[in-house]
Amino acid sequence: MKITQSFTSVSYPQANGQTEVVNRIIVQALKTRQQGKGKDWVEELHSVLWAYKTTPRAPTQETPFNLIYGSEAVLPVEIGQSSARVESYLDDNDGSRAMELNLVEEKREQAIIRMEAYRSRVMKSYKKRAQIRDFQIGYLVMKKVNNA
Repeated sequence: MKITQSFTSVSYPQANGQTEVVNRIIVQALKTRQQGKGKDWVEELHSVLWAYKTTPRAPTQETPFNLIYGSEAVLPVEIGQSSARVESYLDDNDGSRAMELNLVEEKREQAIIRMEAYRSRVMKSYKKRAQIRDFQIGYLVMKKVNNA
């Protein structure tokens, strides 16, 4: 699946680019939620994380929650109120839940296919805008020197 596991320390999360992207999204959502209210950000963190986990991503067209657990999340509002999803849930639906968990691998494989298609579209768009430059002997170019 071309998945690499990267460990980062708490003091230096920039070592993992994906961690930095997720952190940026969460911080941006927290700033949006607190705009002009002056609330404590810790109170808003739970709802921002819930929104992040239950929002479909563009590359996979799936929610992270769905890819992990094999089903869509039930919103806390739906539990308190009577909704069709909550009312149709039966305590003895272990068989259907087991079937959903068996199909989660297929969902993940489909998400990988969609992610590769998304990656190729992004690459094609980038290559369309990129300017190819040929360097010849005698051209002045900036060279990075490592002093290690």
